[in-house]
Amino acid sequence: MIPKIDLDIHNPSKKGRVVVAMSGGVDSSVAAALAKSSGYETIGITLQLYDSGSSPKKKGSCCAGQDIYDAKKVASLLDIPHYVLDYEKIFKKKVIDDFALSYERGETPIPCVLCNEKVKFDDLFKVAKDLDADALVTGHYISSHKGRMGRAMYRAKDIERDQSYFLFKTTREQLDFLRFPLGSFTKPEIRKIAEEIGLEVSQKPDSQDICFVPDGKYTSVLSKLKPEGYKKGNVVSKGGDFLAEHNGIVNFTIGQRRGLGLAVGEPLYVIDINPITLDVTVGSKEDLKKEILHLRDVNWIGDDEFINQTYKVKVKIGSTLNLEGADLVSTKDSVSVKLDSGIREGISPGQACVFYDNQNSSRVLGGGWIYDNRLS
Repeated sequence: MIPKIDLDIHNPSKKGRVVVAMSGGVDSSVAAALAKSSGYETIGITLQLYDSGSSPKKKGSCCAGQDIYDAKKVASLLDIPHYVLDYEKIFKKKVIDDFALSYERGETPIPCVLCNEKVKFDDLFKVAKDLDADALVTGHYISSHKGRMGRAMYRAKDIERDQSYFLFKTTREQLDFLRFPLGSFTKPEIRKIAEEIGLEVSQKPDSQDICFVPDGKYTSVLSKLKPEGYKKGNVVSKGGDFLAEHNGIVNFTIGQRRGLGLAVGEPLYVIDINPITLDVTVGSKEDLKKEILHLRDVNWIGDDEFINQTYKVKVKIGSTLNLEGADLVSTKDSVSVKLDSGIREGISPGQACVFYDNQNSSRVLGGGWIYDNRLS
């Protein structure tokens, strides 16, 4: 039996109409099934984000080829209207091009954050509004509940599946319209529901973050989009001594050890990438450690004032890393985070730093992008 859910929609004239973002995977398929079985008027929408002909189908991809076919089959089984929207140009402009630019800036980007922020929660948000929907439903593992300043975001029950790190750019306005029915389920529970109602996608592999990168080789994408990122430069020591020539800063990330082409007898790591001089600086593991993180494009969805404040928070710097204590310092002109541990290694510009409430670490307060303040 499919569990009944309450999407907390108050429409005096009807149960409520919802648009479900259906990627063709098991999570969004079950989200649609939960909405339909709970009595909501349900419409499925699938976004075609890239051409599966030019980007070969690979295990764990999404939003192209077979995935669109799977979404159609699920919608047919659930007997709900389903539409496929061609968002290839939008996705390329807002996600893929930015992905390439980030590497050219010496950063390590997270394209799925941009996909959520600038495509799924922006353009699709408008489509759902145009369809007179009361809510946009997604299959993300996250929860939201009414709070003092509107709906607040919380981590999922299944912490192993929690996707708050990738949703930190969600705004207050978007939160008020979004619903996340999977937040109170575990992944095995979702697969079991899918199997019980006969969805063929019940055991479909999870999608990967960089869905548009064939075989995980991002350099093949970058060489086509930004060949200028392959300008030759120098690999230098921390003291500035020349060690070798390289074929482009896009081939390196902070913390990288393998593939440096250096034989110096001691382990060396990439500790700095300068997009202006094209120098790649290497040093010891100790040189990777940072105490202060500088943030840009910060999104704050906490209840209290943000500017000119200092907060004790928990932060997450990588999607697979644990929460750690930190001081969040916000001024009119800058935002920074000082880690309680004093130092962390391998932190790269382009990564996200996501904030959580210090007392209730399941509450998401927002986040920002880590950047190199020397280049600002």
